[in-house]
Amino acid sequence: MSEPLFMGIDGGGSTLRVAIVNAELETLNALRAGAVNPSVIGRAEAAKRIQAGIRDALNRSALPSERIAAAGIGVAGASNLHSEDWLLEVMRPLLPASRLAASSDLEIALVGALAQPQGILLLAGTGSAALGIKPDGKRLQTGGWGYLLGDEGSGFWIGARLLRHVIRLHDGGAQGEAAALSRACLNALDLSEPGELIAWVYRSGMAPSLRVGSLAPFVLERAEAGDEIALDILRCAAMHLSRQVEILRSSLAYAEAPIAFAGGLLDKDNWLSRELARRLGLARRPVAKYPPVIGAALLAKLKWRAAEAV
Repeated sequence: MSEPLFMGIDGGGSTLRVAIVNAELETLNALRAGAVNPSVIGRAEAAKRIQAGIRDALNRSALPSERIAAAGIGVAGASNLHSEDWLLEVMRPLLPASRLAASSDLEIALVGALAQPQGILLLAGTGSAALGIKPDGKRLQTGGWGYLLGDEGSGFWIGARLLRHVIRLHDGGAQGEAAALSRACLNALDLSEPGELIAWVYRSGMAPSLRVGSLAPFVLERAEAGDEIALDILRCAAMHLSRQVEILRSSLAYAEAPIAFAGGLLDKDNWLSRELARRLGLARRPVAKYPPVIGAALLAKLKWRAAEAV
């Protein structure tokens, strides 16, 4: 009898990841593709891209879909709380014999990072949110409202703060040292003056949220170099992000919760991730055991195992 294989599908804010793993969660095949957030590109296009990713992963592995015992999925902008039926409909045609687990991008990141379906996850990438799940299954989410309504402390929020700084300095006619970050930002974007930012933000080929969010690494780099404006932006981001965790700790009465970091801003050692660890009373920056795509596969494995035990 062939060993069971599992598929994980992670539709993050900017990248789709699909992985096929064995029972020990060792990756047999993996691929990356473009963004699949249905809130940004629409459900029809998102479904098309997710199905293409599943199909490509199976083809690259030379596996029939029947070999996948279970598959898990989490997609930014399509939480299982409001999109479970749609997520299952997207997967089912390509994985008709597999047990399917539809979740959220936050939950698969939590399960992957902590290698268990409980704890608190703080995510900061293009967007931001936090999720807490207690051992008894009680859960609560904060943030995750999207860049128009929230996402404080996210890559978009940091990038937008930087651009507003550039614009304010331009409108106020600031010169000298106060304008150093503004000049560095424009140079990094190969722009001559702030007026060109409008065309840059709305240029076709990338959603404005992703384009503005792409400036966050620049702010992190300037903070490491000691730029006070960049540091002020990141201190404020850290305040917003740490507050989300404190709300979960308090509301869930889960002070002892293990904490995980996820997302492009927190999965690396930088000024923001270190400051957050300090604010949350952690000895060091949490390092995820597995990435979210493996978390999705583990979630599927746990659901499959529970069903097999019945």
